[in-house]
Amino acid sequence: MRILLLPLDERPCNYIYPQMIASSNHSVHLTMPPLDILPKKKIPASFNRIRQYLLKEAVTQDALVISLDMLLYGGLLSSRLHHLTEDILEEHLDVLQELKTLNPHLKIYAFQCIMRCPQYNSSEEEPDYYEDYGYALFKKKYLEDKEERETLTSEEEIEKNSLHIPEEVIRDYEDRRLINCRMNSKTLELLENNVIDFLVIPQDDSSPFGYTAKDQKIILKEIKEKCLEFKVMVYPGADEVGMSLMTRAYNDYYQVHPKIYPFYASILGPQIVPLYEDRPMFESLKSHILVTGARLVMDDSNANIVLAVNCPGKIMQESFDKKKDVSYSSYRQLMSFVERIKEYVEEGRSVGVIDSAYANGGDYELIRYLDHYNLLEELKGYAGWNTNCNTTGTVLSEIQVGEIHAPNTVYHLIEDVFYQAKVRQKVIEEDLPELGLSYYDFKDKEDLVEKRIGEALLKEYSTLNISHKYPINSIEVIMPWHRMFEIGAKFK
Repeated sequence: MRILLLPLDERPCNYIYPQMIASSNHSVHLTMPPLDILPKKKIPASFNRIRQYLLKEAVTQDALVISLDMLLYGGLLSSRLHHLTEDILEEHLDVLQELKTLNPHLKIYAFQCIMRCPQYNSSEEEPDYYEDYGYALFKKKYLEDKEERETLTSEEEIEKNSLHIPEEVIRDYEDRRLINCRMNSKTLELLENNVIDFLVIPQDDSSPFGYTAKDQKIILKEIKEKCLEFKVMVYPGADEVGMSLMTRAYNDYYQVHPKIYPFYASILGPQIVPLYEDRPMFESLKSHILVTGARLVMDDSNANIVLAVNCPGKIMQESFDKKKDVSYSSYRQLMSFVERIKEYVEEGRSVGVIDSAYANGGDYELIRYLDHYNLLEELKGYAGWNTNCNTTGTVLSEIQVGEIHAPNTVYHLIEDVFYQAKVRQKVIEEDLPELGLSYYDFKDKEDLVEKRIGEALLKEYSTLNISHKYPINSIEVIMPWHRMFEIGAKFK
């Protein structure tokens, strides 16, 4: 089948990951736009170039997986920065009807984020004033929303009254949120009129109270009023949704509904609310399985796929935290979890591992155990990057669409485990100070930073048994947004 994908932005997780998965399956031909027409961080993509590209390519496709944040605003970051009017945005949205007219058989699988509201002061991905008022914007609305729905403690009441934000900052921020929310509503109209065949509205860095929760409430009310529950899903995530919808398009085209059986590394795992998300892990997993067109089963004898979910014992930490909470061992028996994976692999079952014990990086201890038993090369899917939902969507796509799995697993070991959980922090603490650089400013030494990261990653990878079967001579690293948070890696 032929799938056209317009990604959320130009980062490897949105641009490279889907290509890695699709290229391993001979029955999928994935088409994606060249990088030069996509955004460059805060510089939006040209709507005219995107439109021309879609109109040219869509006529030969079976399915279109499309980021509406890219189509409407020019990319994910631009959706948080733009000053576009509703009239202009509605014209951008009209492209979907043009595509349907050109190719009536085209199935359109769209996704459009609920605008996030980070909990910290940083303008790296937000408007400039977020450097000074980011936390206050988040917390003030969080507390106001909580006060309306529940009650505040005396300390929360004091904090709410202490937060002062300039009126022009609130106005700019809320005006943009309002327009974006209205565009979410306009998209529901296209879904209702069958221009869009299936829609995902993901929450990027969500929270149980505040701006994103309030916007979600509005959208959910409209979905119910329009009886669209069977054609749209709302859940935490963002960067993995392109892969999830690519998987749904694949399953729809071939009329298959894989049955997936999950099990967790700890007894509390299914109920743990991960960092940067607003609901228990198992509730998110249900959404991520459904969105791909697969089915959740609770008996492994009925399953096509076994999904091993590595979770915390009790609470989730960042992968690079130096002090690991004791519950990672007292509330979790990791060796028992790995032995169970081993049994399923030896039975010839298709096993994928969702490595969500930590946020922003894989579990180094899990990888050592899996490597000891030579299980890494047997996995049909593995990831452990950023949020639980980012990882979950990636693995579900790998295990349903992918056919050659080892290269993807090796890539995610290098980026998710060795870079995010280990090498990144070492470079931040040792190399950058030595070179007179910072997290966001490499000056004229970005090539040197990339070289040092590549060498460190190769050293880590070479310690694994899997490296003997799949040897790598060198790793070329790129920094797509010229910062330490994410990398792209190239190797043979």
